[in-house]
Amino acid sequence: MSLKKLAIFALLIILTAQALEGRLQSCNPSGKIRGKKPPPGQCNQENDSDCCKQGKLYTTYKCSPPVSGSTKAVLTINSFQKGGDGGGPSECDNQYHSDDTPVVALSTGWYSGGSRCLNNVTISGNGRSVTAMVVDECDSTMGCDDDHDYQPPCPNNIVDASKAVWKALGVPEGDWGELDITWSDA
Repeated sequence: MSLKKLAIFALLIILTAQALEGRLQSCNPSGKIRGKKPPPGQCNQENDSDCCKQGKLYTTYKCSPPVSGSTKAVLTINSFQKGGDGGGPSECDNQYHSDDTPVVALSTGWYSGGSRCLNNVTISGNGRSVTAMVVDECDSTMGCDDDHDYQPPCPNNIVDASKAVWKALGVPEGDWGELDITWSDA
């Protein structure tokens, strides 16, 4: 076999291995849940939160995309205060947190059974970075019930952040809602 053919063959093997590795690391939906109409006054729409719709099917995930030094995600906004759209106290410490404190909830796969609880993550977006503490899970496996404030399950690529995070990133308040970001463990 010529050196050129050998180099091409080696390259094909490398590309095939990378494709297989990418496929093995992918995160596919784990199921669906059917939406239930919230009882009157039971879905807090602060921060433009969605409420489940009767009969609509919502995709669920038990995983999130692989974490890297710069993991792509979507930043959403959440109130972790008592009475806020985040529902009950945070999973990590059973406490409520001020909107003025930089805290986040991570999609189920990234929350990783609580292994990131009370650890910091660095969030980069809008040309800035901020450090925030993980205090909760943005549940990608369940939703549309009282425990989840009658909101749908989170997508698998969400960093759900307090107002303090949005302010630190310098995003004008009128643009708060969803922002493409990257994040990493701090």
